[in-house]
Amino acid sequence: MYSACRAFLLHWLKVPPEPHPPAGAPSSLRIFRAGKNYLNLRLLGWAGPQLIAFGGIIFWTVVLLDVENTVREQRSARAHAPATPPPATVRPTLEAGPPPPAASPDSTRRKAGKNRVRINDWATFKNLLVNVALRLPAWSFPLIWLLKVGGILLYLAQIPLTYAIRRLDFEMRWYVVTDRSLRIRTGVWQVQELTMSFANLQQVVVSQGPLQRLLGLADVRVQSAGGGGGASAGHAHDAGDSLHTAVFHSVENATEIRDLILERLRIFRATGLGDPDEHPAAPAPLPSSSPSPAAISPVSSAATLAAARELLTEARALRRTLGQ
Repeated sequence: MYSACRAFLLHWLKVPPEPHPPAGAPSSLRIFRAGKNYLNLRLLGWAGPQLIAFGGIIFWTVVLLDVENTVREQRSARAHAPATPPPATVRPTLEAGPPPPAASPDSTRRKAGKNRVRINDWATFKNLLVNVALRLPAWSFPLIWLLKVGGILLYLAQIPLTYAIRRLDFEMRWYVVTDRSLRIRTGVWQVQELTMSFANLQQVVVSQGPLQRLLGLADVRVQSAGGGGGASAGHAHDAGDSLHTAVFHSVENATEIRDLILERLRIFRATGLGDPDEHPAAPAPLPSSSPSPAAISPVSSAATLAAARELLTEARALRRTLGQ
């Protein structure tokens, strides 16, 4: 059942099955996923509203049955009751007298309060519903039951779909790291993909809330240049919260991911390809005692040219070998 719903949702929502690897050596590719307890937490958040909705369906079904039976009994009793003559009306005699005193505001409020319907128990609530139902036409109950059955069918139909969406939100979280960059893709309804190069990384922080500590989960937040520092990164809750913050959300091996990123960042910058703000220094001018290009020995120029030709020959041979 879940496999069919999963295939239907991925096809209907046009979600790619997995992200393309970011720039870097294929042998350095590492893929991380969210922890299993994160899936359990998501499913618990899904099951709570489902149980509440199921309890509401049962409650209102019982209420509707009880009210319908009571209304049917009262209407049947009224139909078989003997007709009674209307009471005789007595015309009051008009006598001269002082006008009645005007009602005070306090007495008016007390009378209005007495006319209000107060629902203190189940019997009062049921009587209120019965009085409302007695004013409805006879065909209203079949219509209510038709709507009730339609709501139950809609509730049953959404269970596998909402379950598949919650589980897909867990399965479609991809955290990919290479030796040169990282890529994070999340989301089912709205797919978000964030790629960062190690040349722009500034900070790697591991954060863990109380619930995450209980479940053995943590977040790894990677801050890039221009993100406003670690304070703003601490308030981001997902990879899409900031274009300068990548979040490995609810992973079980947060320390391993942090150490891997820091080690690869160190190696990346050790090769001289790291910080883009580090511009190469301008070449120093030749001293006045340096020989001019015309004074360079022709023997050294010939040796350089021969070496260049040898390199070109080896490159062509390598190209032919790869072409085969």
